[in-house]
Amino acid sequence: MRDLDLTTLRLFVSVCETGNIARAGERASIVGSAISKRLAQLEDQLGTPLLVRKRHGVVPTSAGHTLLEHARAMLDSAARIEHDMQNYAGGARGQVRILASVSAMTESLADDVAAFLRQPAHRDIQVDIEERVSPEIVRGVREGLASLGVCWDAAELGALQSQPYRNDHLCIVVPPGHPLEGRKSLRFEQTLDYEHVSLPVNSAVQVMLQRQAARLGRPLRHRVVVSNFEAALRVVRAGLAISLVPREVTELQTAAYGLRTIPLAEPWAQRRFIICFRDAGSLSPAAQLLVEHLATPQPSSP
Repeated sequence: MRDLDLTTLRLFVSVCETGNIARAGERASIVGSAISKRLAQLEDQLGTPLLVRKRHGVVPTSAGHTLLEHARAMLDSAARIEHDMQNYAGGARGQVRILASVSAMTESLADDVAAFLRQPAHRDIQVDIEERVSPEIVRGVREGLASLGVCWDAAELGALQSQPYRNDHLCIVVPPGHPLEGRKSLRFEQTLDYEHVSLPVNSAVQVMLQRQAARLGRPLRHRVVVSNFEAALRVVRAGLAISLVPREVTELQTAAYGLRTIPLAEPWAQRRFIICFRDAGSLSPAAQLLVEHLATPQPSSP
């Protein structure tokens, strides 16, 4: 198959998003007949229909939906290449992209990267960080979408290499007046009588909690599902549910809102984070410097 043309893929995505070849042409300042010709050539190249012509526009076929997903990924990668090369053209001598878990982002990673970039020797290095759940972090690093990943060491790394990063401590946060408020510590099983605030189902923490509940033969009841710990603490503050959150995240908000933090008496409550990468020897000099910085114990953030 001949190489796919990015301009044609961009027009295909626009047609799918607008549902109309004429409107896609207006977006791109191209006449609709030119777009139709390109799309016909693309269908001929791929050997399958991509669009179904309807009365008032077009919709993608099953093959078209699959191509749309791939096309968006390819265009995103092309945009990243352009962005990275612009940084080099502007004088940047290093570019590092990190995929990181919500825990790492919320607790320490942003501060640690900022401290790295403040050093004069690193002033020409550009670091981009994107939040993902652990399975996506591992897959993204394996597929080359990022140089580095920062996640919980319970993630299935496969052939990826890693360096230790930091630790945190899971605890239970309850609102004032909750029946568990007076406890000095809690076993996970004791929390299962109450509704929880949960993170997305494919996050490392949520997968682990579901497994622990299954081992106990108990359901983990979710009342609210949120995407980050700050939102979880807001739900607890409202008295809707309790939440399992890293102690390092709760310190400021629990003091401000009168929430009660109770240590979790489980061997898995202390988590270890890692920096993962495909191969240490193939990391760019900038990425190697950043890994060395992150793997060196840093003072705790205030």
